[in-house]
Amino acid sequence: MALASSCRLFMALGMKRLIKQGVRTVCVSGLSETHQQHQQHQQLSVTSPLRDSRRRRSFKLHRNAPYCNEEGGSEHTGYSFAVWSAMAFSLFGSKDERTEAQKMEDEIILLLKKAKYSMMLGELDAANGFLHKAIRLAHQSHNNNAIIYTYSLMANLAFVQGELDNAEKLFKAAMSFMLSGGTPQDDNAVIEMSLKLASIYATQNKNELAEHGFQFCTDSLEAKIEKQKDLPPDAVSEEERKDTRLLLGLSLDARARYLASSRRLTGACRDYHQALQICQEEQGEAHPQTLTLMSDLATVLDLQGKHDEALAQVRKAVELGQTAGHPDQHVLLGNMAGILMHKGEFEESVKLYEEALALAQAAGDAEAVQQFEEGLKELSRRREEKKQSTNEVTSAEQ
Repeated sequence: MALASSCRLFMALGMKRLIKQGVRTVCVSGLSETHQQHQQHQQLSVTSPLRDSRRRRSFKLHRNAPYCNEEGGSEHTGYSFAVWSAMAFSLFGSKDERTEAQKMEDEIILLLKKAKYSMMLGELDAANGFLHKAIRLAHQSHNNNAIIYTYSLMANLAFVQGELDNAEKLFKAAMSFMLSGGTPQDDNAVIEMSLKLASIYATQNKNELAEHGFQFCTDSLEAKIEKQKDLPPDAVSEEERKDTRLLLGLSLDARARYLASSRRLTGACRDYHQALQICQEEQGEAHPQTLTLMSDLATVLDLQGKHDEALAQVRKAVELGQTAGHPDQHVLLGNMAGILMHKGEFEESVKLYEEALALAQAAGDAEAVQQFEEGLKELSRRREEKKQSTNEVTSAEQ
């Protein structure tokens, strides 16, 4: 019970979660170099699809460009409807002196905006149609930046629709254009796409590919961080440094969940410890992701039979979550209830399960509701077994 409710392995979740982990950004300033000034305010970004629907994975990286929020919409004022409306008024309210290339680029951007808006509304088929039109125009105009960005969105969309083979091909296509265009292999955007591919392979039980992918991500980022330490202070911005560390934390977190799914608990525990340390240092002890990692680490410790250490971790997460208002407080409570049950503290466990169940019902979290109901059944079974065992001992003594 504890593992199922806390780890939320994306290989077990299916592909129902979209663009819910905006981690890394590829800035595309106006898509073309020749048209840079005209489209400077229309920067685009590549967002990741690996976030759980309840903000399960939220290592938040700084961005220089607008990006999709959890519903696929913009989280940057420069990408707001007001700007787009003003742009449209400017385009149609004055003499059009743009070149054909500029017009095609504007059409691509408009199609991409429509696609992102359709994603925000959950109209995925419509989004897919806009993206296919955009990619055709991008190829016709040989606009590599637009190709990369559009392939990334198409991959995200295929990912959420469960079309994993298609998502894999699209992510690889985007990476191919990036690398052929001179993007370094250890660029954070390339590494994040590699992390997405690793998660797809994990979902498909292609374990060798998944493990190689996770290892590539962690090794590349660790090497990059070490290399940055030897550079002058002004050579790497604080924003980039933090971006890289948080992406390493995300990679370790993903690999820990993968390892936990196959009960390789020592490795999972190691990765969770390191991811937790990064999250605490970069985002603070009370950050929702920090608390989730505490809870996940407690789950693995519990599975290792280290119940006291696990209880200390999850209790701290619950207490901080109550103060900070963790969005998944019911998950933390449910994990704590499971650990208490394993320790044999049934009375306290049932109280927490009932509290977690009520919160999950109020939040409309059907998955958690089912898990907590199963936990209560398991708790009832264990209490009955203990009662019978006690009666048998008493009878034997008499």
